[in-house]
Amino acid sequence: MQTSGGRNTGGAANQTLSESEIVAAALRVVRQDGVEKLSMRRLSRELGVSPMAPYYYVADKSELLDLVATAALTGVRKPDRDSGPWQQRLRELVDQIDEKLRKHPGLGDVLIEQMLGKQLDLIGAVMEILSDAGFDDRNVLSAYATIHTYLFGRSRVNPRDRGGLADATLPDAMARAVKHMGDLRGRYSYDFGMDVLISGLEAQLVRRQEGCVS
Repeated sequence: MQTSGGRNTGGAANQTLSESEIVAAALRVVRQDGVEKLSMRRLSRELGVSPMAPYYYVADKSELLDLVATAALTGVRKPDRDSGPWQQRLRELVDQIDEKLRKHPGLGDVLIEQMLGKQLDLIGAVMEILSDAGFDDRNVLSAYATIHTYLFGRSRVNPRDRGGLADATLPDAMARAVKHMGDLRGRYSYDFGMDVLISGLEAQLVRRQEGCVS
């Protein structure tokens, strides 16, 4: 018997596995340890099988990550056009993607590649909402890039704790602010950023409609 990728699974595998079991185990590893700890050997331990067993179903880590990313994005729903104003629909869609990122820490880079290569419908859904809002094609792209950067980029710059700042002498305003460093990885900071982003998009539309921006 062969898988869809042409790998022989007959007789060589020491345990029968399904693709859904492999993906579920990989997602558990990602949730527990982060995507950087996901390997074929770590996956085999999670499944309780020999180190070679997963290779009968998944060619390598790259293919495994593709499956994981696809599964991680499963369930993201494009809001209906008549379900509310563009601001509401945009927020609902981006919130869904952010929820997936929170559920699967460290998966952001994989999801970026997956969205750009195989999940173009999600990008298209965001751009459709922006077009409905009144942005021209050029600014649909710029607005999407801004959203994309915020959604996937903030995990790269948000520190887990105060780190080297703990013993530093800081300016007063900074010293007061860094007490809330923990917020940067929580819902409060995400909501704050999304409010600012959507308000900024609204302001851009108003300015362009008034002819203040060429």
